[in-house]
Amino acid sequence: MNKDEIFKNKWPYFKFNKVGLSDKYERLRKTAKVLKLSKQAIQRLEWIIYYYTKSDNNVSLTCRYYGISRKTFYKWFNVFDESNLRTLEDKSKAPHNTRQKEYTNVQYDRVVELRKQYIKYGKVKIFEKYKRKYSLDKSISEWNVQCIIESSGIYYKPVRKDRIQAKRARSQQKKRITELKIKPKSGYLICLDTIVKYWNGQKRYIITAIDKFNKLAFARMYVNHSSLSTKDFLLRLNYALNGNIENIQTDNGSEFMKHFDKACNSLQLNRYFSRTRTPKDNAVCERFNRTLKEEFISLGNMTSDTEVFNQRLTEWLVEYNFGRPHQSLDYLAPAEFVQKYSKVLPMWSSSTNP
Repeated sequence: MNKDEIFKNKWPYFKFNKVGLSDKYERLRKTAKVLKLSKQAIQRLEWIIYYYTKSDNNVSLTCRYYGISRKTFYKWFNVFDESNLRTLEDKSKAPHNTRQKEYTNVQYDRVVELRKQYIKYGKVKIFEKYKRKYSLDKSISEWNVQCIIESSGIYYKPVRKDRIQAKRARSQQKKRITELKIKPKSGYLICLDTIVKYWNGQKRYIITAIDKFNKLAFARMYVNHSSLSTKDFLLRLNYALNGNIENIQTDNGSEFMKHFDKACNSLQLNRYFSRTRTPKDNAVCERFNRTLKEEFISLGNMTSDTEVFNQRLTEWLVEYNFGRPHQSLDYLAPAEFVQKYSKVLPMWSSSTNP
């Protein structure tokens, strides 16, 4: 009996009339959705379903259809359990045996003493001090010193250190814009950014936003770039678009935290962040910022008076959205593009007050 025949006989439960197969596998698919299996696990389930229903128990045909190797198929077929579909999930790749503490209590006390004495020294300098003071001890390494420092928690500014670590942890939890699959749909993704301008010794902030699909753009000047300012801008933006916003993209600036984040939650908007030092992640908004500078600010419209500036800016935005031809839109204005290619037009606000 060859390998394929062995696998054909492995699951006697499947060996019945094909009339009931479709119902059985539909139940398995529904179970996979209820269990919220990963895409990879669902794909592996489809391999097995195809093997029994479409390929007539032919492993080679199944592998060719899905572009996988026989080894891969046999691996997941062997662990598959129809009563526990989680067996198709990826297994943890964490090592079974982790690295354990490799320093003694005496070494720990010595490093802690040196750390307290030279609180601003890093692990390398502490290690050098240790070698000079305890020259007979050859078993300690820089890594051991680092582990002891982390274990003891002795830092020059522990509050600052905790803040930095918390910031790193938050950064790892952020959804990056690369995770979002862009759809050609108005309001699907609105990109935000900030322009900083210095004028007559004063600092002003212009918050900008643009729809990635139809290029409808918005902007407003503020005297500061606190999260309260960006919250105010977001609420105005949401009103102007009649709530037709699904996803928001920002950079990692502090102005897009706290109150802005709470406003996103209250409006039930999905947030995505650009990667650090990667302006190409928000290229559409960056290009709009350049246009705003070249076609509006540089033509004598800059002033530190926010009320006057925003009045002028509103007039320019009307022209930008309703009259200015855009090369990326086949030389249509954003509003014309929306009218031509969208089935449902947005409800434009009649208020243009800044």
